[in-house]
Amino acid sequence: MKITADTNVLVRAVVDDYVAQSKLSKSVLGEAELVALPIPALCEFVWVLSKGYGVGHQDIAETIRTLINATNVVVNRPVADAGLGLLAAGGDFADGGIAFDGRWLGATTFLSFDRKAVKLAKAHGLSAEILESA
Repeated sequence: MKITADTNVLVRAVVDDYVAQSKLSKSVLGEAELVALPIPALCEFVWVLSKGYGVGHQDIAETIRTLINATNVVVNRPVADAGLGLLAAGGDFADGGIAFDGRWLGATTFLSFDRKAVKLAKAHGLSAEILESA
């Protein structure tokens, strides 16, 4: 079977907080011919682990690397790697993915009200600016 894994399936497989769902999630992910991991699911995954379970950025980054390196997993790797870069630097996975994807779509500058996101994007070689209100 070729599947797209929803965030809750990923969380159950990693967190092990609901025994039956965790066991089923691990089994399905491991047995699938192909597991598609959409970037929005990974963004939600990071948020749930960070905010809901208090997991640190480094542990989340390692978990994502393990997931995306599985032989049956497909993911938009450049976007995932950009997200992992910002996450590993203490930023937000989604911001890294957004900045990279925007550049791929033709944008030249990542704009945000989030000063930390802009600082980290710049540190990763992206053109980024704070959007200031008057």
